[in-house]
Amino acid sequence: MSLLFEHAVTVFMAFFAIMNPVANTTVFAGLTGNKNKLEQTKIAAKALIITFIIILLFAVLGKSIFHLFGITLPALRITGGILVFLIGYHMLQGANSKLHTAQESDDSDIAVSPMAVPLLAGPGTIATAMNYSATGGWMEIAVTIFAFAILCVITFFCFIFSAKILSAIGESGLGIVTRLMGLILAVIGVQMLIVGIKTAINIPIVS
Repeated sequence: MSLLFEHAVTVFMAFFAIMNPVANTTVFAGLTGNKNKLEQTKIAAKALIITFIIILLFAVLGKSIFHLFGITLPALRITGGILVFLIGYHMLQGANSKLHTAQESDDSDIAVSPMAVPLLAGPGTIATAMNYSATGGWMEIAVTIFAFAILCVITFFCFIFSAKILSAIGESGLGIVTRLMGLILAVIGVQMLIVGIKTAINIPIVS
């Protein structure tokens, strides 16, 4: 049970850092600032439901995707580690990574793009979900999904109360949170990279 709890905390912190609800709240406020409370609630709910479904699919089908495309777990860890590190590195500089940046939208359906993809369910989030769910059995997959579901709920309330949150923390507070999340992400990315390289070296080469 202690190992599962440790896994849950690690997964939650990784997802929290890479999704960074506080920083993404500023993007949400900027995209929906001209809408009323009901419209903002609908956009937030739709964006997070789509995000959860995407991560759920990659978490559950991770191993099947590996077999289908001939991908090994070390390869995912190395690639995912690089992606997560790059996102964290950009956040440490006080800037958003291009992998998780919202582009200008024509307001057709901002809940789908850019909110759900790539802002919330970007390459780094997907790689993180696949990495943690593919390292164990169904229990680890369930813990990964549950941890992400909790984060989605937290993010939803951050979006709904975006105006109050942003006025409370201010621009300097947002910068501090972004850099702290960036540091955590960079460390997680390096750890994924180390484990991936170590595992790849120990894999016997089949001729």
